[in-house]
Amino acid sequence: MAKNLLIVESPAKAKTIEKILGSDFEVKSCYGHIRDLEKDDMGIDIKKNYAPRYIVPEDKQKVVAELKKLAKKSDEVWLATDEDREGEAISWHLCEVLGLDPASTKRIVFHEITKPAIRAAVDNPRTVDLNLVNAQQARRILDRIVGFELSPVLWRKMSMRGSLSAGRVQSVAVRLIAEREREINAFNTTSSFKIEAFFAANDINNKKVTFKAEGSKQNTAEDAEKFLKSCAGAGYKVRDIQVKPARKSPAAPFTTSTLQQEASRKMGYGVFKTMLLAQKLYESGYITYMRTDSVNLSDTAVHDIRAQVGKQYGDKYAQVRKFKNKNESAQEAHEAIRPTYMENMTVDDTDAKKLYELIWKRTMACQMADAELEKTTAKIDISTNKAELTAQGEVLKFDGFLKVYMEDHDDDEPEEEGGEGVLPPLRVGQQLEFKEMKATERFSRPAPRYTEASLVKKLEELGIGRPSTYAPTISTILKRLYVEKRDKEGVKRDFRVLVLRDDKISKQTDQENTGAEKSKLFPTDLGLVVTDFLNQYFADVMDYGFTASIEQEFDEIAEGKVKWTKMVDGFYKPFKKDIENTLETAERIRGERELGIEAGTGKRITARMGRYGPMVQIGEVNEEEKPRFAKLKSTQSIETISLDEAMELFKLPRNLGKFEGEDVLVNIGRFGPYASHDKKFYSLNKEMDPYSVMLEEVAPMIAEKRVAKDERTIKVFEKEKIQLLKGPYGPYIKQGLRNYKLSKEQQDRVADLSIEEVKQIMEEIKANPPKKKGARKK
Repeated sequence: MAKNLLIVESPAKAKTIEKILGSDFEVKSCYGHIRDLEKDDMGIDIKKNYAPRYIVPEDKQKVVAELKKLAKKSDEVWLATDEDREGEAISWHLCEVLGLDPASTKRIVFHEITKPAIRAAVDNPRTVDLNLVNAQQARRILDRIVGFELSPVLWRKMSMRGSLSAGRVQSVAVRLIAEREREINAFNTTSSFKIEAFFAANDINNKKVTFKAEGSKQNTAEDAEKFLKSCAGAGYKVRDIQVKPARKSPAAPFTTSTLQQEASRKMGYGVFKTMLLAQKLYESGYITYMRTDSVNLSDTAVHDIRAQVGKQYGDKYAQVRKFKNKNESAQEAHEAIRPTYMENMTVDDTDAKKLYELIWKRTMACQMADAELEKTTAKIDISTNKAELTAQGEVLKFDGFLKVYMEDHDDDEPEEEGGEGVLPPLRVGQQLEFKEMKATERFSRPAPRYTEASLVKKLEELGIGRPSTYAPTISTILKRLYVEKRDKEGVKRDFRVLVLRDDKISKQTDQENTGAEKSKLFPTDLGLVVTDFLNQYFADVMDYGFTASIEQEFDEIAEGKVKWTKMVDGFYKPFKKDIENTLETAERIRGERELGIEAGTGKRITARMGRYGPMVQIGEVNEEEKPRFAKLKSTQSIETISLDEAMELFKLPRNLGKFEGEDVLVNIGRFGPYASHDKKFYSLNKEMDPYSVMLEEVAPMIAEKRVAKDERTIKVFEKEKIQLLKGPYGPYIKQGLRNYKLSKEQQDRVADLSIEEVKQIMEEIKANPPKKKGARKK
C-alpha cells in the first residue's frame, strides 16, 4: 500500500500523475464534484445566513466510500484538484466528506502535468484556500437562488410548465442573442455604388498587368452614372506616390475565450467540443491548464519557445515578448494555454491533434518577430472632373510570425485595409492606360448573428462569466430551447453594375447570394418571450452591468475582501421583493402579435405562444365556434411571420389521395410532421415538407415503416392499446407515449406474458419508478 493518497478529478489525470510520482503515491479520481446542494427547498437555509445543505448524490456514494477506505489506510492524503475556484471547492468538499482538516491537509496546484511541475508542487504544498472556496460557494448559492425562485414565476405566468427555467448568466446570454436578432429584423438595407477603375501598366518584368484604383463611393445609381459620364474621354495621371513601411504583430497566447473563438473560426468547433478536447490534452500532459483568463507566460516557457523558434527558423525570427492582461480580474499567477514541451509539434491523439497544433502555432507565433510590409499608395487625378482615385498595394518584406500563424477574424470585425497585392512600378506624372471603370451596387449589412465563439467574446467584453462558465452557459440555453444553433440559407439578390468602356456606359444586372449563415445562434420564440418578461419584471438580473458587477464581487470574495454571506444577502433581499411583486401583479405571458382579420369570417388572426410552442390562432376561445390553430414552421417566428405566411399554415391537414383504398393525410402534430393512413400514424422523413410532399413519396415510406414496425412487434393487446416490442436493449412494453422496461427473466418469456402480468409489471414500475442517473460532473 502506498504511503500517500493523492486525489484528482479525472481518471485520465490520475493516470498521468501516477506515472510521474511513482510507488510512493496512489493517485485516485473523485470524478468531479462529490457533493451538491440538496434539491428540496433549494438546499439553502435562508434564515440561517444562507447555510448550504450539501448531500453526496447517489451516483457518487460508491466513489466516496472507496476514497474513505483508501484515506484510512494511507499515512497522508493530498488534494490535487484543478487550480481554479471549482477545483478548490472540490478539495474542500473532499475534506468535509473524508474527515480531513482543511487547515492542515496538503493541497497542491500546478499549471501543467509535467514531471518538473508535479515535483515542484509536491515540494511546495499549501492548504485549501477558503476564500476561493467561498467565491465558488457564493456563485453556486446565488445561481441556485435565481433558478429556484425565478423558474416557478415563469411556470405560473406561462402555460409551458416544467420546461421553463431562468438563470443568472444564461438569461443575460439569451438577451444578447434576442437583441441581435431584433437589430437584424429592424435593419433597413441601403445601397451605394463602389467605384473601381482598371488600368494597364508594365510590371518589373516589363509584362503588361492590370491593377485597380478606387474612387469615392456614390450614393445612388443616378450619382454613379453622372460620375461615370464625367469620366468619359478623361486622362489619368499619377499625382503622388507614398511608400511607407508597416508592421504586423502576433496575437497574445491563448486564453480560454480566445482559444474557443479561434477554434470556431478556423475549425468550426463549438465551445463544448473545444473544451472537451483541451481538457483531454491537459490531462494527458500535453498543454497547460485550459481554464484561464491570463495571457502571461512563465520565464521558463518564454525561454523554451525562444529556443524552439531559433532552432526551427533562425534567430532573426525570434523576439521575446511579455503580454499583459487588459482586464484587472485576470489572475497573472496563472498562465496562458500553451504546450508543455515546445519540441512536440503535434500529438498522436487523432481527435485532439488539430487543436493541439493550433495551440502550438499560436504559442510559437507570440514569441516571433513582427511581419514587415511595405505599403504603396498612389493618387491618380482624373482630368475631366478633378476627382481622385486611390490605388493601394502591399508587399511582404519579411514574414516574421506569419511563417507560422495568422489569426482569423469574426464576421463583424472590419477588414484590414490594403492586402491588394503588388502594384506595378509607377512614377509621379505618369499617364496611365485606362481600360474600364465600374460602378457596382453594394448593400449595407446588419451586424451578424452570434456564433458560440463570438457570444463568448461578447460575454467576456461585458465582464459576464468566467473561463469555467462560458461552455456550460451556452449548453444550457441550447438545451432549454431558448436558443437554437442552425444554418440559414441565402437568398438571391439583384445588383446593378454600370461600366464605362470606350467612352460609353453600359448597364447590367447581376445576381449574388446574400444572407447565408452557418452555425449561428437564433433565439426561439420561447427565448424572445421569456426575455421580454424577465426584462420587464427583473431589470437588475437582466442588466449587463449588474451581472458584471456580481462577477466582480465574486472576485472580491476570492481575494478575502468581502464575506460571501453579506454579498448573497445584498442580492437576495431586493430580488425576493421583485419575485413577490411579480407573482402578485404580473399578467400571464402571451407573447402575442396580431396579424390581421380572416376574410369572410372577420375572425381575429394572431401569432402567439401555445403550450407546445409558437402557433397561429384564428378566432377566440370565448366565441361560439372553436378557434383553429396551426403550428409555426421551425424557420418562422412570431415576430416576423406575415399574414399570408400564417394563412398558408392552415392548408394542413392535406389529403394526398388514396393508398390501398384508404386516404393518406399529412399534418403537423405535437411531435412534428406525420402522415395518417388506415387509423395509423407515421412520422414523415426529415426531408419531407408536409406542405409540398406528394403521395408518390409518402406511400412507399408508409409501406417501409409498416414492415419495420411489424418486425419490431412481438404482441399487441388491442383493447388496452398495449404493445410488446423489440428494442435495441431487448423487449419492452409500450402504452401510448410511455415505455416500460422488462427484467431479464421477463424478457426471456415475453411472448408468453398475459395481459394481467403486463398490467402488473406496469403498475409496479409506476409505483417504484427507476431513479434517474446524472449528477453534475466537472
